[in-house]
Amino acid sequence: MDCPLLRTGTSIEAPATTSARGVPMHTRRRFTGGALGAALLAAAGPLAAETMPECKRSGFTKAVSAQTVEEQALQQYHQMLEKAETDRALVPASHPQVQRLRYIADRIIPFTRDCNSRAAEWKWEINLIGSRQVNAFCMSGGKIAFFWGILAEMQLSDDEVAMVMGHEIAHALLEHAREQMGKNVVTSGAMRLGAALLGLGQIGDLGAQVGSHLMALKYSRDDEAQADALGLVLAARAGYDPRAGVTLWQKMSTGGGAPPAILSTHPTGPERIQEIEARLPRAMPVYEAAAKPTRHFAPPPRGSTSRS
Repeated sequence: MDCPLLRTGTSIEAPATTSARGVPMHTRRRFTGGALGAALLAAAGPLAAETMPECKRSGFTKAVSAQTVEEQALQQYHQMLEKAETDRALVPASHPQVQRLRYIADRIIPFTRDCNSRAAEWKWEINLIGSRQVNAFCMSGGKIAFFWGILAEMQLSDDEVAMVMGHEIAHALLEHAREQMGKNVVTSGAMRLGAALLGLGQIGDLGAQVGSHLMALKYSRDDEAQADALGLVLAARAGYDPRAGVTLWQKMSTGGGAPPAILSTHPTGPERIQEIEARLPRAMPVYEAAAKPTRHFAPPPRGSTSRS
């Protein structure tokens, strides 16, 4: 995908200002690594899985306030949208591909609170950026963006879009960005906020760096495997075929031309596909029992732009 289905390991300090929409930036909190590390070790073990076994979260999330992470993510998301709007790259809500994304999201989102109770309070948003990047992301607090390139260049079916969306929503529900920041607190004694909240690299075709530097947070292989597992189940509960997880990653691995940016931050290839196939016995009965979507959409023509 032209924008990374996300993440590199460098995190940055977010600006201590307010956004154009008036969202306050929280002052960075500093901790002593030793004391906090001891506290986290005392609370070792995953958080409760709520009502879905795929939803176990790391105790490291306790090192960072969820509210702080979500407020920072909100600001950075709105900064991105403002930049996209200025560059005439924000696809309008009336566009069929935006309607497609929002329909699929509306089917998945009701199941998110079964994984993370905070999701019931999130102000979910989904937007489409008119960039040739092949990527998508979901930030803390339910802020989702897809990039035109992933829909057009990968020619994703609705089921495959749901697999991408489920995977990215899963990262947010599992609080992987918050977990990584918590680990940074323990190892460095200080918390750095910024684009780690996004899991988003440079906006690429927009030629912008929103706020400060939008660096990507590189999730571990375990994080990616968790997001795959939970994403399959979320999409299946919404009535989308989890077998599309296999065809999605086959497309990502053999897309032709320059490899999608997502491949630089996500493990791919036969091993990942095998892992997804191994999870299908859990996901397929969920899909078979689910109500199926009543609306179906086609991808935009390959090589098209959002202004086509």
